[in-house]
Amino acid sequence: MSAGARSLVDQIVRTRAELSEALADPDLSADRVRYADVNRRWFHLSEAFTLADRWIDATGRVDEAREMLAEGDDDDVRSLLDEAERELADLEPRIREALIEPDPDDDRDTLVEIRAAAGGEEAALFARDLLDVYTRYAESRGLKVELMSTSEADAGGLREATIAVKGGGAFAVFKHEAGVHRVQRVPATESQGRIHTSTATVAVLPEVEDVDVTIDRADVKRDVYRSSGPGGQSVNTTDSAVRLTHLPTGIVVSMQDEKSQLQNFERAMRVLRARLYERAREERAREMSDARKSSIGSGDRSEKVRTYNYPQNRVTDHRVGVTVPLREQVLVGNLTALTDALSAQERQQRLEEQSDGGAPQ
Repeated sequence: MSAGARSLVDQIVRTRAELSEALADPDLSADRVRYADVNRRWFHLSEAFTLADRWIDATGRVDEAREMLAEGDDDDVRSLLDEAERELADLEPRIREALIEPDPDDDRDTLVEIRAAAGGEEAALFARDLLDVYTRYAESRGLKVELMSTSEADAGGLREATIAVKGGGAFAVFKHEAGVHRVQRVPATESQGRIHTSTATVAVLPEVEDVDVTIDRADVKRDVYRSSGPGGQSVNTTDSAVRLTHLPTGIVVSMQDEKSQLQNFERAMRVLRARLYERAREERAREMSDARKSSIGSGDRSEKVRTYNYPQNRVTDHRVGVTVPLREQVLVGNLTALTDALSAQERQQRLEEQSDGGAPQ
């Protein structure tokens, strides 16, 4: 029997007792944050509790069989011992797997921000392509997409766009899209047939409520102005566009797609809350483990999480080394092979970190 497994099971038993005591506390329901945390931990560890009980039972059968064999060899008892030891060997990795702490934000809705980076007009066209891909992918997963804001570029491209994706596990579905995406293709305006490389950056933010992030309105500078279309063309004769500046952090959010100033303000506040929450997430990630931190980088062509190669009709995710067809899968909104590989990698990283750090706290 592994000493490591015994230590994990002992910790699981203690954690179950602590959570049971917390759930029995009549004051628990009055504290929304603590109530949610205790119930989340109980739900997450429920399988670990079951497996720990099985491990304790199998350990008891091993000890009993060994005591009986010490008094005299018996084929039936030895068979029972072998069976119990096999069960223990099978249970240990399953217990470690059950203890992997999930990202607490996985079940949240999410905001996805796409921005054209290096490459001018071609980068803007690529940003438009990514918006289409993500919209199709979200809809294929049964998620609802809300177009929050767009900033049009020339030739039909996008300087930037923000979408809200709503539904169970939306953040978990999209969080690995964060980073620099690189496209290699021949632009329609390229007469020599040369391949150009352009990039777009993607930021993925869990959407949060007022109770998750408290914003002091005195810390927010609000500017209003007239919204404009491509090339600065005015599309509204009233000051409906809103720009919010969070003074303590310098975060700036602009919204102009709605005709109502109030609607633009409310959308801008949603984005501001999400960015502040993500800022706090990144600070926690740096403290806990540099391996968990993700960044979209500067948008330079040399930085990338994924490459979309049109001449070779392939998309390669450089984090997991997985390549899938571009036109037959990605462009029609099928990112499943990529996101599944990235989710598996995340679980493996969490398992390794848990092994280094011990049992659940």
